[in-house]
Amino acid sequence: MEAPEWKAEIQESTIAKGDTITVLFTAIIPQDWYMYSSDFDPNLGPLVTEFKFNDTEQFKLLGNLEPIGQKKKYDELFEGDYTYFTKEAKFKQRFIVNSENPDIKAIVSYQICSDVNGQCIPFESDISILGKIQKKPSVIAASNIGKSTPIALKAFDNEFKTAEIEGQGFSFLLTFFFVSFGAGLVALLTPCVFPMIPMTVSFFTKSNTSRKKGIAQAIFYGISIIAIYTIVGTLFSVLFGADFANFLSTHWLPNLFFFAIFVLFALSFFGMFEIRLPNKFVNKMDSQSNKSGVLGIFFMAFTLVLVSFSCTGPIAGTILLQAASGETIQPIVGMLGFSLAFALPFTLFAIFPNWLKSMPKSGGWLNTVKVVLGFVELALALKFLSIVDQVYHWNMLNRDVYLALWIVIFAFLGFYLLGKITFPHEEKVKRTSVGRVIPALLVFSFVVYLIPGLVGAPLKALAGYMPPLSSQNFVMNSPQTSSISKGVYAMSECEAPKYGNMLELPYGIQGYFDYEQALACAKKQGKPLFIDFTGHGCVNCREMEAAVWSDPKVLKRLKEDYVVVALYVDEKTELPENEWYVSAYDERIKKTIGGQNLDFMIQKLNANAQPYYTLIDPNSSLLSAPKGYDLNVDKFVEFLDNGLTEFKSRTFNEIVKSNNSNSSDSKSFLN
Repeated sequence: MEAPEWKAEIQESTIAKGDTITVLFTAIIPQDWYMYSSDFDPNLGPLVTEFKFNDTEQFKLLGNLEPIGQKKKYDELFEGDYTYFTKEAKFKQRFIVNSENPDIKAIVSYQICSDVNGQCIPFESDISILGKIQKKPSVIAASNIGKSTPIALKAFDNEFKTAEIEGQGFSFLLTFFFVSFGAGLVALLTPCVFPMIPMTVSFFTKSNTSRKKGIAQAIFYGISIIAIYTIVGTLFSVLFGADFANFLSTHWLPNLFFFAIFVLFALSFFGMFEIRLPNKFVNKMDSQSNKSGVLGIFFMAFTLVLVSFSCTGPIAGTILLQAASGETIQPIVGMLGFSLAFALPFTLFAIFPNWLKSMPKSGGWLNTVKVVLGFVELALALKFLSIVDQVYHWNMLNRDVYLALWIVIFAFLGFYLLGKITFPHEEKVKRTSVGRVIPALLVFSFVVYLIPGLVGAPLKALAGYMPPLSSQNFVMNSPQTSSISKGVYAMSECEAPKYGNMLELPYGIQGYFDYEQALACAKKQGKPLFIDFTGHGCVNCREMEAAVWSDPKVLKRLKEDYVVVALYVDEKTELPENEWYVSAYDERIKKTIGGQNLDFMIQKLNANAQPYYTLIDPNSSLLSAPKGYDLNVDKFVEFLDNGLTEFKSRTFNEIVKSNNSNSSDSKSFLN
């Protein structure tokens, strides 16, 4: 939001030296907003409007500033009366003129608020009446003064408008749908759900004289299950949509909360306790299912969802938490896929009841599935703890510690499948079946795959779910070396990087973590700038680094052809107060490194997804369309090469223009 427009108007028609004049100051207030006045207790709480006039002998203040037409209201929160304006605010100030052409200037500090969105925005505006005093008002726009004035960043000067982003559109959502669908199939194999399939199907096949009617009701039953879960996803999406994604994915509070939830889910699956909804609520829904017609069938579906919650809740909750940092549509897609798999057997078995004869009987294998899920939940919980550890630089859960915990967790899972570990609520396995041996072999194979990671193996398939390789204490025979932040900067003509003591780049790439500093280095070296918009909690960023950046062709170009700057959008380190500012994008004060980097990305590129790779020249113009998540190495090399070619072409044109170089010199430069 822009600052309100101010006018200054002299009330008198004729003025002479020594006269008393009255100046009317008027601010136009946007619709649905109000401005606090100047005539209430400044200690009450709201920001009182204040005028500070320039100190000069050309005029003298006469009396105090006088608001005109203000309204009065009692505020229960502040426990006092305050005054305010809507639509427009008017203030009157009297002066004694000591000069023929007085120069009257004022800095106005004020605050406007809205009851619609709950925002309050502080502003400071310059107002001045220059030259010979006249009655005609002069319109003054707000200027950028201090940290409370919104700052707008000019977008990159370029002709490229569309970013090349792969893997985060339809194909990404389709993949997430199938993952959620698979989770729904797993939920069917839990002790709370599997035994209910034949019971529910029998109701539809036996309670109706018409098989056609029974099938129709079963189909509606399945649709009701899908609708219930999808509504949950929709509500989750509304409450925790894309605007809240950065907070959910990087702040310590939600991530520690998710970590605790996942651990509770795991303990529940291990049999320590059951996560149950209140019996009174479940019984109420069950009583509603006795009604006839489609309403009764809907409540039957609702009852199934509630009764099976102790098994399906942790699985569905996992999907929702994984979707929390994605797009707004992602929780809806996830719940749609989960519920479709969950509802499908009930509908199909009702249509083809003979299939029930081929179903395996309920037994201990259902509890085995549940315990296996508990181990998986425990491993996933570490991801949330790892994000907090990286963002806040606790350095407690480095990559080697993380790997050690995963190795132990999955080794225990393997021993459990072989019957070497038994939980109190289970019977000891006397003989190991083939159905247990084969999964155990797969689990132990996974453990063997993890072990080399302890000495620096990249483990590319899991890079997105692990702390960065640079956080590992010991790396043997690996191209991964400490970044510039832990070594001596080899390029003596450029400054050592800011924040290098806590931020890092992978694979020994020497670069920066501050845009202005990196741009200055690019100008000195005559190189293009590679901007990496990244984050500590960005899974796709780690995958790109492990699968693409590590490729020798990519690494060579990043190290030799570009100045690299990594802008972490989730870095919580607070900057000195004199570096804070209010963004013109959302009218909020940007206090942290990450907050300012994200605001820079949004205002400069109209984007906020990571990873996001941008190539610019030292004049801050894009060299190509920015690129997002794409694991194709050849395409990434092409992206870098095209940017370098464009940079050389522009540099060549500048040389021709400034020095009128001959064609042979030009050709030698391009070659």
